[in-house]
Amino acid sequence: MLSTRREQRGQRGTVTAVESRGPRPPVRQGVRPPSPFGGLPISELAIFAGAVALVVGIVRGGGPAVIVGIVVCALGVIEVTGREHFSGYRSHTMLLAAFPAVGVEVGLVAAFGEPRQRALVLLAVVPVYALAFWLLRRRFEAARQLRLARPPRSEPPPVRQSS
Repeated sequence: MLSTRREQRGQRGTVTAVESRGPRPPVRQGVRPPSPFGGLPISELAIFAGAVALVVGIVRGGGPAVIVGIVVCALGVIEVTGREHFSGYRSHTMLLAAFPAVGVEVGLVAAFGEPRQRALVLLAVVPVYALAFWLLRRRFEAARQLRLARPPRSEPPPVRQSS
């Protein structure tokens, strides 16, 4: 009998400890933003086609297929994540901040060649990533606040017909 009370008391303590942390902010809010391509899954198809081209390029030993695969896949990912991020639906700050940082890295390597000290590239890439992260996070928080204040409708309002 005594051990049963201790177990119940222990379970109550666990529940109140979890509840006392407070609610976590929602990861997603509302309905996913609609695609600019209507009902066609263009971005998803681009991601798939890019992945196929990447695999084909890797199997054949590199070359243009790898580059095309990476670029097409990245464009599809940027569209989906950007749409969700800038509408306040889901934060993709880290992923979206990586794209300009990788672009700067590719540009530096293309312009100056691969440096002997690879850490030197970080001197340019890290500030670009940090600035992009900060700006994207602020933009997401503003979009999330707007989304919470005025949630999107899941259905269009009914059309009234006059008699």
